[in-house]
Amino acid sequence: MRRNIQWKGVYPALTTKFHADGQLDIPSFLNHINAQIEAGIKGIIIGGSLGESSTITPQERIELLIACLKHCGEKIDILINVAEGATHNAIHLAQAAQENGADGIMLLPPMMYCPTDEEVVQYFTDVAKSIDLPILVYNNPVDYKIEIKLNMFEELLKLKNIQAVKESTRDISNVTRMRSAFGDDLKILCGVDTLAAEELMMGADGWVAGLVCAFPKETVAIYELIKAGRYEDALRIYRWFLPILELDINPQLVQNIKLAEVMTGLGTEFVRKPRQVLEGAERASVIQILETGLANRPSLPDYQYLSKTIEYGL
Repeated sequence: MRRNIQWKGVYPALTTKFHADGQLDIPSFLNHINAQIEAGIKGIIIGGSLGESSTITPQERIELLIACLKHCGEKIDILINVAEGATHNAIHLAQAAQENGADGIMLLPPMMYCPTDEEVVQYFTDVAKSIDLPILVYNNPVDYKIEIKLNMFEELLKLKNIQAVKESTRDISNVTRMRSAFGDDLKILCGVDTLAAEELMMGADGWVAGLVCAFPKETVAIYELIKAGRYEDALRIYRWFLPILELDINPQLVQNIKLAEVMTGLGTEFVRKPRQVLEGAERASVIQILETGLANRPSLPDYQYLSKTIEYGL
C-alpha cells in the first residue's frame, strides 16, 4: 500500500473537467484541486457519480490519476472510483489503479443488476482480494437500490483492505449502528451533504462531499469545527450552507455543482452528453439559490489550526 489512509477529514467527490468538445480538461482539473488542497481537504475521489462516472472511460480515470499523482501525489490521498457491472471489469480497473499508484479505491456494488446479498459480498470480496489497496465501500441504497447491511459488513471486514464506508443510506442512526457493531474497525464517511453535520456529530470520521467542489473552505471549516467541539460555530456556517447543499440531492447534481463552480470561480460548466447544462427556469432557480448564498457568505474562523491543535494535544 502506498499510504496508510486515515479516513478522516473531507474527501471531495470531484467533478470531471471537460473542454467544450467533451475532451478532458486536465489543466482545469488540476487547478481545481489546488483550491481544494489550499482549503485543507485530506483526499480526493476521481470519477465518482459527481465526476460523471457513466461517461468517462477506465482509461480516462487512469489518465486523471496519473496527472493528479504527478501534481499533488505527496500531499493528499488519491482514490479512484470503481463502478462496474461485471466483476472482472471491476478487478481490471482496481488493479490498474494500483499499478498506476492510487492510494485506494471507492468501490460500488455491481451496476445495472440487482444482486442478492451473497452476490454483493462475493463481488466485494473478489475485488478486494485482487489488490492491496485500501477500499472505501459505497453504501447508497437510495440511488443504487442495493443496501450493504451490517451482517454483510461483518463478512467484508474480515478482509484487511476493506476499511471504510461512504454512508449514504440517508439514515443518520446507521452511523450509531455501525459504530456500535464495529467500533473503529470500520471508518465511516458521510456521503450526503445535507446530513453531514448531523452524522459528524454522531461520530462519523469523515465527509465525502459534493458542494465542496464550489465551496471548499466552508466545507472543511464545518468538519474541523465539529471535530473540535465548536458546534455553534459549525452550525452557523452549516445553516447558511444548507440551501446550497440541497443542490447535491437532485438528479441534476452534476450540472448544479458545476454551475456553482463557475459562480465561485473554481470550474467550468461543460458536461458530457447525455447531460446538458441547465437552462430556463431550472437554471434561474439554481442561480437564485447561489446568488443568495454568495451575498450572505459567512466569515470563517481560522479553522485550519484546529486539526493541528487536536493532533498535537495543544
